[in-house]
Amino acid sequence: MNIFLVEDDVIYSEFIQKGLSQNADYKVKPFASAEDAIKAINGALPDVMIVDYKLPGLSGIELYEKIKSKITDNNKVIMLSAIDDGIMVLSFIQKGVRDYVIKDENVIRSLQAIISGTDENYF
Repeated sequence: MNIFLVEDDVIYSEFIQKGLSQNADYKVKPFASAEDAIKAINGALPDVMIVDYKLPGLSGIELYEKIKSKITDNNKVIMLSAIDDGIMVLSFIQKGVRDYVIKDENVIRSLQAIISGTDENYF
């Protein structure tokens, strides 16, 4: 499973990569900006995109808006944020984002549950 991780915090990006790499089926490719991820997409979305909401340049939600028309049932876009704000989450949902994870002590388990499709049992 190809996973793009768009996270500008290098240490946090490495933390998520290590956590997800425990599953040998996950191939995580990191990007420090939305612009870099867009270049790498080159017409075909990865299976999963994990996108930090606050990024330099294009924000995570702006990246989502740019790729939204290419997303199929075979792709997942997971928005990450350190901010636990119900109004912000509602705005994500209104734009079509279905998966949102807060950067907390459960972030790896939350991401694994969404990626594997077992999030209904997890949450």
